Amino acid sequence: MLPQAFDAFVQQRPICVMARAVLERLFQPERLDALFERTAEKQYQRTLLFSSVIELMHAVVLGAEPSVYAAYRRRRQTLKVSDQAVYNKLDGMELGLSAALVRDSAEQATPVIDELKARYQPWLPGYTMRVLDGNHLSATEHRLEPLRTIWDAPLPGRALVVLEPETGLATDVFLTPDGHAQERTLLDAVLETVRERDVWMADRNFCTQKFLYEIAKKTAFFIIRQHGNLEGRLLGKRRSLGEGTTGRVYEQAIELKFNGQTRTFRRLTIELKEPTRDGDIVLHVLTNLPEEISGLLIAELYRKRWTIETLFYEVTQTLACEIKTLCYPSAALFVFCTALLASNAVAVIKAALRAEHGEEEADELSGYYLALEIKQVHEGMMIALPPTNWDVFSIMSVREFAQTLKKMAGNIDLKYHRKSRRGPKKPPPAKSKYKNGGHVSTYKLLTEDDP
Repeated sequence: MLPQAFDAFVQQRPICVMARAVLERLFQPERLDALFERTAEKQYQRTLLFSSVIELMHAVVLGAEPSVYAAYRRRRQTLKVSDQAVYNKLDGMELGLSAALVRDSAEQATPVIDELKARYQPWLPGYTMRVLDGNHLSATEHRLEPLRTIWDAPLPGRALVVLEPETGLATDVFLTPDGHAQERTLLDAVLETVRERDVWMADRNFCTQKFLYEIAKKTAFFIIRQHGNLEGRLLGKRRSLGEGTTGRVYEQAIELKFNGQTRTFRRLTIELKEPTRDGDIVLHVLTNLPEEISGLLIAELYRKRWTIETLFYEVTQTLACEIKTLCYPSAALFVFCTALLASNAVAVIKAALRAEHGEEEADELSGYYLALEIKQVHEGMMIALPPTNWDVFSIMSVREFAQTLKKMAGNIDLKYHRKSRRGPKKPPPAKSKYKNGGHVSTYKLLTEDDP
């Protein structure tokens, strides 16, 4: 049972309470500080604790604070350090520590989702799906001295993110501070995490012979679009498998060679009904899944790869994961990982909604309206319910916590928080020839019969 002080917020603004409760659960200060001590190689904790930095950045990422400095000023009495100390901590944040935060949040969130019995239906029963994709952070401002004399957009880094479709969690992230680095430079680190019976799904940028061979060597599997530079020898005749969701599907064996070894994989060719946004009308997808798994099913699975694009969209559009004033790559990548932490918290909230309202209703939850409610309510809620009131969520058992979330989910107004579906975009009408300095009267255009 929650203290009576929570009742009004649980009844009227349950999402904000759920968000704060999940963050309280996932990011307990003692555990985060212990994670820092285990993982950090150069940084140290004295007056400014790692958990305090996380709490500050969550307020910024969730939109409760408009900037890092505003969040610092709100907490300056409790932090007891200068604003420069906070920025120095962010600028020196180690990449390994940022990545460890994402993994830790997924490990904490998974038991709660399982207790809710709210996993999505498995894409491929008996296998663990892993969707891999890259995201380069957008350009920052030119605040650093080396950037002040150039016009070029400064890129603070790149990240590879691993999505687990059954839970909706970002389970891992791989980071590089070089904004020009290719995604493939991080694949060796990805290979270290491959486990038996994993199925790795990725776009053509990740299609290298080494990556395919090493996945197969670990008794794991892949569904990866073939890159045009990957050469192989086609074997036998191509056979038609029938009509899939996106087009007709064909299958043919392909032989690849790497480091003196030869392996034969399956190649699926999909002749699309509609071209991709890049204008492609034919896709080639490579896989080493067993023959008993239908090529039509594999083609359909590859189509679901775009699920991770939805994750990136919510992280970049709904959560403030790219703060243009933080120019140091380590700081920018840390903020991106902090947004992934918040995204995992949202995944737990969605799991509670699935448990209470069903998958179809829960999937209509709008990330925009979720974030809007947090922005509008969080400050007042924290005045009425100071931080000490939230300790109750960190000491609950997993079962008690899951039941509490599910009960709060029953109070959510799903009609208000539903996504707004728009119709198909129409091509814009042709405009008159541009005239520099020209202007018109909107009133005349609306009232004259023949403007």
